[in-house]
Amino acid sequence: MRLLSSIFLLLLTQSAWAASTADARFQALYEREWQWRTAQFPLLATYAGVHDFDDRLGHVDEATQRMRLRYWQSVQVELGRIPSTELSSSQRVNHAIYEEQINNLIGGIQTRAYLLPLNSDSSFYGDLAQLPSAHPFEDERDYRNYLARLNAIPGYFDEHIALLSAGLKLGISVPRVVLLGRDGTLVAHSATVRVEDSTFYKPFEKLPASISPQRQSELRVQAVDAIEKRVRPAYAKVLRFMRERYVPGARRSLSAEKMPGGKAFYAQQIQEYVTLPLDPNVIHARGLSEVLRIRAEMQEVIAASGFKGSFAEFLVFLRKDPQFYARTPEELLMRAADVAKRVDAKLPTFFNQLPRLPFGIVPVPEAIAPYYTGGRYSPPAFGSRDPGYYWVNTYKLESRPLYTLPALTLHEAVPGHHLQGALASEQGVQPDFRRFAYISAFGEGWALYAEHLGVEMGIYRTPYENFGRLSYEMWRACRLVIDTGVHHLNWTREQAIAYLRDHTALSEHEVETEIDRYISWPAQALSYKWGELAIRDLRKRAETELGSDFDLRAFHDAVLALGSVPLPVLEEQVQAFIESRKASAH
Repeated sequence: MRLLSSIFLLLLTQSAWAASTADARFQALYEREWQWRTAQFPLLATYAGVHDFDDRLGHVDEATQRMRLRYWQSVQVELGRIPSTELSSSQRVNHAIYEEQINNLIGGIQTRAYLLPLNSDSSFYGDLAQLPSAHPFEDERDYRNYLARLNAIPGYFDEHIALLSAGLKLGISVPRVVLLGRDGTLVAHSATVRVEDSTFYKPFEKLPASISPQRQSELRVQAVDAIEKRVRPAYAKVLRFMRERYVPGARRSLSAEKMPGGKAFYAQQIQEYVTLPLDPNVIHARGLSEVLRIRAEMQEVIAASGFKGSFAEFLVFLRKDPQFYARTPEELLMRAADVAKRVDAKLPTFFNQLPRLPFGIVPVPEAIAPYYTGGRYSPPAFGSRDPGYYWVNTYKLESRPLYTLPALTLHEAVPGHHLQGALASEQGVQPDFRRFAYISAFGEGWALYAEHLGVEMGIYRTPYENFGRLSYEMWRACRLVIDTGVHHLNWTREQAIAYLRDHTALSEHEVETEIDRYISWPAQALSYKWGELAIRDLRKRAETELGSDFDLRAFHDAVLALGSVPLPVLEEQVQAFIESRKASAH
């Protein structure tokens, strides 16, 4: 017996030693790679609270892309030499997430996704206009770093122009149809207005008292000089390039699979955004099934509303009746705030853990509003004193129906993106590569699940608001059909527009804006519905297996404690939650 006990203890010791050794090797690898990554991507570093590179924008040129590919491939090899079976349980989860992350970073470069640094929804030049709100401004050094970044914009834009030019030569570009007339951001930042009215000048309107008046004056002079001589000419150069070369030379076809290497590119995009190697035909079929299911629920809500007419007539009624639209931007923002506070009151019933970080409600920035989605969540940089922001699009009020506002608020604010993102940021126990990464299938899946949770919370107070919720769910189901329809089955833009218009209560403006987004951003739109279906299926599994021991708040806490994970990891961890609850109940 003593011999057996000694052998058992020896095996336990060896196992613990192997786990600690494997854990140490893995941790050293991802910490080293993360440090390298923040140096490569200074804007990511700033967001993550690393301020060693706040004076630069980074590089995107072909040589840099090849260098990054070689580095990440070496990381991939080293990662493969660490046996995941020898890792501790927490590090096995980290390993699965990190491996997926590295594979996607490699896959994106191998399929040359970097040749597409813009779409109808966002762009390298549009995103950079958020710099004044993303950069820290605590002391003089921060302002000097910001000025250095402003002065770096011309070179940064030139590298992007070179990538776009290379893409044109290869036939890899954003489709022309979604770019026409969408140069408002470039016009706004290159127009001959007062420099002091530029978005980039705003940080200099009020400088910290710790900076002397003379130095404040000098910094303002330098800011005017940088914007006038560097920033505005850089935007003007991109504007000329887009108008004279890129848009005229962009491809006429819509399908991502029609580009050179397009099938591999679309497959990689599906893997990245859905976190599963799914066949487009499987996604398309699931979308069609969901559309049929949701349509049946819509018909029930129409009947409950008392409306006498067809489905198509009900959609016209919702799109045209003035009662469903705000008269001023302020009214729309106030209605959004009302929904948000009603949700706040329900949160303790559905969650044990709530974030400390508050959020504000503001309009979508004017420069991007005309072609922007109805709303979005904008998180603060790590370590900043800023709140999160729920952006509400107040442009073209006749296209922003009030009956969809509850679903939009649940999705973008609470318990959707703000709640999930703030909790992930505040827990502080996950490695940086997890804390500052966003996995669309999880994040967007959770936000769409949050829309449905609003039913249980009692947030939808009228049949019209409930129909708005279903219209949003139908919208995401249609994405499965349309994205694969366009990029795999060669649908036309008109075909895609008709499908979304006929199945949802979205306004005509929103329909066209959304379709152009799917055309120019392959596979991203798939993540919402597929992720939501996964979370709802896992909740059903937990309810079935745990029965009376199921605790909804504990389930939500377990899901959100993960931060942002691929769907296979989510399933594995929810099953572990179920087994743990079973064990504690007996």
